[in-house]
Amino acid sequence: MEPYELIRSRRQTAALEITADGRVLVRAPLRMPRQAIDQFVARHSQWLETHLAQQKARLAAHPEPDEAQKAALIQKARAELPQRVEEYSRIMGLTPTGVRITGARRRFGSCSPKNSLCFSWRLMLYPQAAVDYVVVHELAHIAHKNHGPAFYACIAAVLPDYKARIRLLKD
Repeated sequence: MEPYELIRSRRQTAALEITADGRVLVRAPLRMPRQAIDQFVARHSQWLETHLAQQKARLAAHPEPDEAQKAALIQKARAELPQRVEEYSRIMGLTPTGVRITGARRRFGSCSPKNSLCFSWRLMLYPQAAVDYVVVHELAHIAHKNHGPAFYACIAAVLPDYKARIRLLKD
């Protein structure tokens, strides 16, 4: 059985989670016996093996950059992303209130309610086609605050191949 960290809380059911760094967390109700928790983990051992292997492969494919690499990526993001935003802003007729570079790990970009755009410097690890997709995606949120059909139509008007570009981010 896979070693795991146990987190007890006022929840009704047990749940498994694999963290970004490959640790296994088990969330369980306060009064659930340890034996029942162990049985729960054992019943889900196949799921754990599959997803741990996927997470290890993901970590191997995208190792954390060292400090010098990180500094270079931040510099590249600061130099390139505002220019890409400006270019696509003209094309789309949408203007953000600001552009910031962050160190976000889980999202490449975001658009605030006040139309300020944030982009992770980690985006610079991906091909230019993927970077442009994220820029257009966030600009589209200025006009459409959801992921409805009109939002994707706005993206498709600028990047007809946007679905292929999304795949670049997932590979």
